[in-house]
Amino acid sequence: MEGIDIEVSEVGLRDGLQSINQIMPTEAKKRWISALAAAGVPEIEVGSFVPARILPQLADTMEIAQYARTIEGLNVAVLVPNLKGAEQAIKARVHKLTIPLSVSETHSLRNVNRTHLQMLEEVGHIAQLIKRLPVDERPILEGALSTAFGCTIEGTIPEDRVVEIAVALMEAGCDEVGLSDTTGYANPVQVKRLIGKVWAAIGREHLKGIHLHNTRGQGLANVLASVEMGLTTIDSSMGGIGGCPSAPGASGNIVTEDLVFLLEAMGLKTGIDFDALMAARNVVATALPDVELYGFTPDAGLPLGFCSR
Repeated sequence: MEGIDIEVSEVGLRDGLQSINQIMPTEAKKRWISALAAAGVPEIEVGSFVPARILPQLADTMEIAQYARTIEGLNVAVLVPNLKGAEQAIKARVHKLTIPLSVSETHSLRNVNRTHLQMLEEVGHIAQLIKRLPVDERPILEGALSTAFGCTIEGTIPEDRVVEIAVALMEAGCDEVGLSDTTGYANPVQVKRLIGKVWAAIGREHLKGIHLHNTRGQGLANVLASVEMGLTTIDSSMGGIGGCPSAPGASGNIVTEDLVFLLEAMGLKTGIDFDALMAARNVVATALPDVELYGFTPDAGLPLGFCSR
């Protein structure tokens, strides 16, 4: 986006809320989205089109997505597990659809009940659906390479397998892919190496973003590695809420507030105002009083004399 060096994509409304038992009221979600947009957050993943019986926390995704689309300048994203979800997302007129394909097939079966082949077929159907839309109405289709850095079920994930699936996703019709450290296994050296391998296979323009967890405290170190390599979109969750219900022990998204401070302190423009970002955090704290919010920057405050660029 113009004037921004790094795009912060807020995933708390999807990845965060799906991982906690408390259901945030629809009106509170709308206040949260409004507050994030007012703070200058450029992209928000507002939910996931999955059956309410599976994730009741996200049962109102259609209403939330339609509301978010009324906010000028906000890029609205959703997660979709299949063609049916994509049809709903297109009806909501979102800007980006992300479909998760776990490199660990065991995790894929547990998460979406589909093999790799079945998921790639689903991606193909979604791509064809999008191509039937007028060019100016087509959302971006991103294939998320989940468990790319390791899996709590299968363990080590061969990097060549990640590359193979990245290529397969592009051949199936994705516009781009994203790397996802679903289980918090990644380290900075691994992050740089895998980005390089995927770029070599599909081109730099088709891998721009990464989704990182802070399960083992490596989140911001991995952000730095990603930025040094040249990625331009980083996912994060306000207060660090979230994880992956289908991966035992996977917890802790990187904290949006700490991410923004890191990037701005490095001289990278995010377009996000700190005071307004803290106001958005207060919306979450009020709506989810029993949910612990994490973050060093909210606790310590900004350094004396610090100003974003």
